[in-house]
Amino acid sequence: MQVNPVEFREVLGRFATGVTVVTTVANGRPIGLTANAFTSVSLDPPLVLFCLDRDFSDLDAFVRGECFAINILADDQKDHSVRFSTSGADRFAELAFETWETGSPILPGAVASIDCQRHAVHDGGDHAIVIGRVLRADLVTSDSAPLVFHRGAYCDIA
Repeated sequence: MQVNPVEFREVLGRFATGVTVVTTVANGRPIGLTANAFTSVSLDPPLVLFCLDRDFSDLDAFVRGECFAINILADDQKDHSVRFSTSGADRFAELAFETWETGSPILPGAVASIDCQRHAVHDGGDHAIVIGRVLRADLVTSDSAPLVFHRGAYCDIA
């Protein structure tokens, strides 16, 4: 039986997810994208993964680069989600950020951030599955609720 991609996407949209901005640096230039395909993999060793569309213009920076950071967005950071999902935009224009051990951008105001060393990359069909070994994980803004995406829209946790 063939699965209809449009219907499959709608089915997957019924699963509420958090929203992250994944960042790295390549050739001295910060790079980032919005991703909601993110999860923990292991506590020992500490591993996380995110999935990256193979059509992403800066794919190589993540699949061949040595490090990246996961910024778990707060519910008041919808603008960051939109900014980092817009093609062709300078996503870091006039955006303040800090860096930790790896040099990957850490976004202020995120609920939490995770600094990673690339551990492995696996084929995931039209996506690359990027696994990172966690070097540092901190609650950045512990009082904020996370930004949530469900059925194609941002929503509040009720």
